[in-house]
Amino acid sequence: MDAIEITGGRPLRGEVTVSGSKNATLPQIAAALLAPGRSVFRGVPDLADIRTLGRLLAHMGARVERDGDTLSIDAADVGTPEAPYELVKTMRASVLVLGPLVARFGRARVSLPGGCAIGARPIDQHLKALEALGARIELSHGYVEAKADRLRGARILFDLPTVTGTENLMMAAALAEGRTLLENCAREPEIVALADALNSMGAQVQGAGGSAITIDGVTALRPMDLAVIPDRIEAGTLLAAALITGGDVLVRGARAEDLEAPLAKMREAGAEISVEGAGLHIVAPQRLEAVDFITAPFPGFPTDLQAQLMACLSVARGASRVVETVFENRFMHVQELSRMGADIAIDGHTAVVRGVDHLSAAPVMATDLRASASLVLAGLRAEGTTTVHRVYHLDRGYQALETKLAALGASIRRVKGTL
Repeated sequence: MDAIEITGGRPLRGEVTVSGSKNATLPQIAAALLAPGRSVFRGVPDLADIRTLGRLLAHMGARVERDGDTLSIDAADVGTPEAPYELVKTMRASVLVLGPLVARFGRARVSLPGGCAIGARPIDQHLKALEALGARIELSHGYVEAKADRLRGARILFDLPTVTGTENLMMAAALAEGRTLLENCAREPEIVALADALNSMGAQVQGAGGSAITIDGVTALRPMDLAVIPDRIEAGTLLAAALITGGDVLVRGARAEDLEAPLAKMREAGAEISVEGAGLHIVAPQRLEAVDFITAPFPGFPTDLQAQLMACLSVARGASRVVETVFENRFMHVQELSRMGADIAIDGHTAVVRGVDHLSAAPVMATDLRASASLVLAGLRAEGTTTVHRVYHLDRGYQALETKLAALGASIRRVKGTL
């Protein structure tokens, strides 16, 4: 397994470009299953999760090809509507193939996703909603087996906003007979991106980005050709890297409308942030001020940026209070940050971060994707050389993060096969 070594103390300066969004690309790739023919995706990041989903579609019979940042998927010859455990276990988002397979082929056999390091993420909302559309669902030997002659539109009220649940049902309803109304939907920008993709295929989806989405089913869809939206979580991470180092960075591709809650907290901490061209320019102070925040579904503060901002607040002036409401086990980075000298106390879902004057380099272990990013950020600020182990987590969601940070002046390198 690779590691990343960072020698801290260098303010980041310059320009950097955000890669395409992983969380937007994954459901769009799954949506390619809805139509026979070749769909094309441009600006696709080269990430482990996207490669995994590509292997899954290839297992089903799709032709998957990549040329630079362009990915093409020809789903004309898909003949095996099954997602085996060997592939699904490595990435929970694999469950996104369930809706498209049932909608197009009338049947699907998809392994139940395994556990998740940051907490339980059940798919009961997906299954209840598909049953409401007329699918017959059975759970057998660790698999979901779904069948339907043709799905039929229905009114579906999610018990709670679920991103992958909303996406799965949008795709399923696109080929259902009649109208489907989804209520209490997730509102993330990736939902809007999927709706745009489906509509480009000939679907009739309205209301994405709000709490209610209406889908009028059609009898057939055509392949799509689209550009992937920028990754808002990578954008937020790069802004946080400038924040923790007292930097001055232009993040090209960062969209203010996708990051309103994090930008508000960064400004509260003392940063100056402005829209510049097709990006965001951040100028960070030498010492941050403490801020409090609570994670929440979009448009609230994203849980996927909680660890990164906590790393920044570990060197702020004063005490910050961070409340995690989305996942029950998303403070695993705290123990590793504490190894670097951070003063953080946890009480249930609340962390109190008392800012220290400096962090000290240490060997640390990544436990999940966003925790990995927070440790890299801490290493950028720490005195000495920090080694972040198990960065395969990082590779699931960031394309060449160390290369981008190095171009901004960071002393950072990847070390092959350390553990």
